[in-house]
Amino acid sequence: MFERSIGRVINVDSFRVTVELDNDIKSLYKSGYQDIYEIARINSYVILPIGSERIVALITKVRISDETELELSSNSISLPKSKRYLIATMIGTIDSSDNYVQGVYNFPILDNPVWYIMKEELEIIFDQSLEDELIDFKKDYFLPIGKSPAFFDFDIKINPDKFFGKHAAILGNTGSGKSCTISSILQTVFKTKYRYKEGNTIKSEYIKNAHIIVFDTNGEYSKAFTFDNPDLNNRVNTFKIDKDGIRVPFWFMNYNDFDYLFKPSEQTQSPILKKAIAIAKSNTDFTSGEDTKKEINITETLIGMQVDNIINLINSINIDNGDFKLKNYIYHELPLHSENAKKLKSKYSEDFEKLLECKSKLRQNGKYVNGPLDFETLSQVLENLISKREEDYIAVEAENKKELRNETNIDIPGYFNFIEIINTYIDAAIDDIGESKSKYKEYLSSLKMRLSSFYADDRFNIPFMLKEKDFNNSLAIFLKYLVGVLSLDDNELKEENIFTKYKFQKEEGEYKNISNSNNISQISILDMSLLPYEVLENITGLIARLILEFLQRIEKVKEYKDKRGKLPIVLVLEEAQNYIPEIDENKDRISISKKIFQRIAREGRKYGLSLVISSQRPSELSRTILSQCNTFIVHRLQNPEDQRYINKIVSSANEDILNQLSVLPQRHAIIMGDAVRSPVLVRINEVNPKPDSDDPEFFRNWIKEPSNDIDFNKVTDNWLKR
Repeated sequence: MFERSIGRVINVDSFRVTVELDNDIKSLYKSGYQDIYEIARINSYVILPIGSERIVALITKVRISDETELELSSNSISLPKSKRYLIATMIGTIDSSDNYVQGVYNFPILDNPVWYIMKEELEIIFDQSLEDELIDFKKDYFLPIGKSPAFFDFDIKINPDKFFGKHAAILGNTGSGKSCTISSILQTVFKTKYRYKEGNTIKSEYIKNAHIIVFDTNGEYSKAFTFDNPDLNNRVNTFKIDKDGIRVPFWFMNYNDFDYLFKPSEQTQSPILKKAIAIAKSNTDFTSGEDTKKEINITETLIGMQVDNIINLINSINIDNGDFKLKNYIYHELPLHSENAKKLKSKYSEDFEKLLECKSKLRQNGKYVNGPLDFETLSQVLENLISKREEDYIAVEAENKKELRNETNIDIPGYFNFIEIINTYIDAAIDDIGESKSKYKEYLSSLKMRLSSFYADDRFNIPFMLKEKDFNNSLAIFLKYLVGVLSLDDNELKEENIFTKYKFQKEEGEYKNISNSNNISQISILDMSLLPYEVLENITGLIARLILEFLQRIEKVKEYKDKRGKLPIVLVLEEAQNYIPEIDENKDRISISKKIFQRIAREGRKYGLSLVISSQRPSELSRTILSQCNTFIVHRLQNPEDQRYINKIVSSANEDILNQLSVLPQRHAIIMGDAVRSPVLVRINEVNPKPDSDDPEFFRNWIKEPSNDIDFNKVTDNWLKR
């Protein structure tokens, strides 16, 4: 083989080598057999051959050292000798079959030769050979997200399954390019056509069934996913839910949500609020939320009945058999237990005697005897019986409800009337205590006031729909709405349903594609830019929890027991430090959104729910969540605290690479983790169209003549409507 050596190893630690370059190398290049090769450039590579394998090392430092030799025997001093050194981090291995694997399992020894890297090896590292081959979605790194600044002809590619399926973090200072990076990666996902083999068939397809939900706290992303290309626009079918559309019904909340939102005191108010919600849900018909009892005029009912049916009705009222029913003629069934029959017999005896008198006037042949039946008397008797029976029913029901309040899962997203919590159910919960009622009512007055203020304040009432009524399948419709699969074919939809207001626009407009029942919306953008800060954590946490619990319950349905993970969903969390903080703003309560996102970080993958987290302050993010991320794309970070934090959560082998963070230009980032072959610096692909994240141009606007471009009245009028 031709001579490729450029130096030798003079120091080895667990992941780093020091290389002394050969004395004859006087520049950064060496002429080789086929080309001229770079040998000492930061972010370039060198090869360390070990038998039939080759270790790939990334150059992170270059230095020169001058040495002066004293020749005492001749009383002379020689000219200084220059020694040139490379510091390189070992990142991967090319095995004997020319496969590249991340990591090192066979280490070089001292004086190990060091080679410059050749084009063929770069093609292996950068998966250049995949361009004309069928894709193995699990193994291959095939989605290009940018270029290598050191090797301009080579794309940096990721494995999308490992990027989206194992949680990822995109970090960097404001203005460093995070939102452009997210937009660029997602645009590439949808613009690329993928060649793969399914069974014996070779296919070439675009992505057409993705489910990506962007929590857009700055209102930036709508612009990035409205394409000029009609085919692309129709395939992606972006669904943008603006600030007026972020509405989550309060009855979807579980008790932890209520507790975090309304902050009841732990000792007194919290147990009562919990019991009140349980009573509210146990008193609700979950299907409609309406009272199903019907008022029936007994006299009119009797007049319309045949004589034989009246006789049968009277015969059915028989306390001795323990089955006291007025059947469906008069009222709904109210069964009594047989052990109460003897006790109740005396209570009803007078009414039974009057019933027998009425019965004596009737014959089985359907004719009246001894004159016409006294309907008024019979009605009065039946009303007395019903009234007494209702008393017994209420007593039994009260006992049952006490059990039900203890057993009911108050976390079930069932509807109840919010104002009744204030007006009725808190007092009912206090009554259940049975002692010191007046004292408890005094303690609960501040909670009632807090609930009333939320109810009256549109900043909270509107996003939580506190004054709205339930409708059929509201939970299913809401989830379809978020995921982007709601269509006009859903026969349960009503045009006035709040979740569907954009789906049913009649005029031509940006939302019209969502009404196409054959076209899934692959990206849903939730514009949270004007949500009150006080409810941001509740809204984001509630939406995320509903999605997670839905995915967990898919396999609980008998027909779907093998469907776990068959509906993969990605949640993109913009400015995540605002709702998944490391340090809770309220010292007494753990952030409700942090709880759920930590749960998703730990458990979500197995159900097909993953996170892409974006933040400009990683040191303020939950460490639990960041530690679960398997891929990091890190833009410029100038805050020393953030830099130290990143060094702590990533592999020590990447420390030398991360030293570049403070000087990275815009659109450049260091990517490392499972989704990429090796840690590498990447120049992210140009994004088109861009998200609305450009920095304001101060001087370009200041140097213009004064104008009335912005109508203050229009802005404030719109503000006051909110």
